[in-house]
Amino acid sequence: MLQESQNAHEHEAAPTDRASRGSNQSGMRAYNERLVLSLVREVGPMSKAEISRMTGLSAQTVSVIMRALEADSLLKKGARVRGKVGQPSVPMGLNADGAFFFGLKIGRRSAEVVLVDFEGEVKRRDQDVYTHPQPDAVMRFANETTAAWLSDMSEAERGRVAGLGVAMPFRLWEWDRAMTQAGSGLDSWRDFDVAAELGASSDVPVYLCNDASAACGAELVFGTQDKPRDFLYFYIGYFVGGGLVLDNRLYTGESGNAAALGSMPIARQEGGERQQLVDAASLATLEAMLEGDGHDRQASWSHADAWNFSPELLNNWLENAAKGLAQAIVSANCLIDFRTVLIDGSVPTKVRAELVERVRLLLGDFAVPGVEVPEVREGTIGSDARSLGAASLSLSDRFLVDRNAFLKG
Repeated sequence: MLQESQNAHEHEAAPTDRASRGSNQSGMRAYNERLVLSLVREVGPMSKAEISRMTGLSAQTVSVIMRALEADSLLKKGARVRGKVGQPSVPMGLNADGAFFFGLKIGRRSAEVVLVDFEGEVKRRDQDVYTHPQPDAVMRFANETTAAWLSDMSEAERGRVAGLGVAMPFRLWEWDRAMTQAGSGLDSWRDFDVAAELGASSDVPVYLCNDASAACGAELVFGTQDKPRDFLYFYIGYFVGGGLVLDNRLYTGESGNAAALGSMPIARQEGGERQQLVDAASLATLEAMLEGDGHDRQASWSHADAWNFSPELLNNWLENAAKGLAQAIVSANCLIDFRTVLIDGSVPTKVRAELVERVRLLLGDFAVPGVEVPEVREGTIGSDARSLGAASLSLSDRFLVDRNAFLKG
């Protein structure tokens, strides 16, 4: 049952009540407001009658909600649509400038800050490239960048900044022993409270999420809307990570590190040592292969020119990555019976398509009795997934409800 009876009275109260609630662009919206915003984000511009029909809210309640959201610049009117009967309807859609969100991605080779509008478009971005991330340097970069962007905004725009989300690998220091150079200083992250440090310099709420889970969240919020209710998600970055969506919700687990698929053991190569997925399906592995072949990579992995090397070397990496992913998918599916897998990453679209196709072909070889082979699809966000996922944290918390509120079946 939707929470109409509980929240409708808030909207129908006297105008002074809106001020006392502190209702503004960057504040937490009431449930039914978030329900309407979530539906419009999912479906696109809609009339009040359509929203009433899909949510079960009364026409009067929807009318009050829509007026409030329009007054707060979160929705805007579209062109009138004339039907065969009755008055023309006026669809309402998202106002891109209604709210803004900062996203900070902390990676193994670079940090990136983005400013995202209410429709999910990246308005500004800046990047800091390093050999290894150091806490003080990353915090300085993030604080200086966001402060500079805020100073460029009008007072009204600054009031619409709803939060700062951070996407980063959890337990970053543990990779120092595995795949990073000795003396990288990653152990300094062990007792470093990222959210507290950023919160001390920020006037907006700070959110923290594992980077691969954040990328999965970006797919959930900004990706194509034909997604199934449950899916497993892989993100191929410098390392490989994962995300898990159950019943239309991002599941991160008690520690926030659920679906740590890069750590999943896979079959070792012939005569080799024990392997994890990160040893086969990561860009760090490809980088090591290139360095061994005399290449010096300069461009970002998401750029096609970064992949201008021998077809044989690329084929070897794709073959090992696909085998590792296929094994991880089958192992994960033994525990959770999901029917769909999405694979994305900081790779060119052609490389992603080739990797997905190879995984599809290999799944049959690794299938086990009694376990269904899931469908494998390409993700739809690409190299921006972690940064957009970081920005989506405050968007989801303050303005959205989960898709189950209005999707049936």
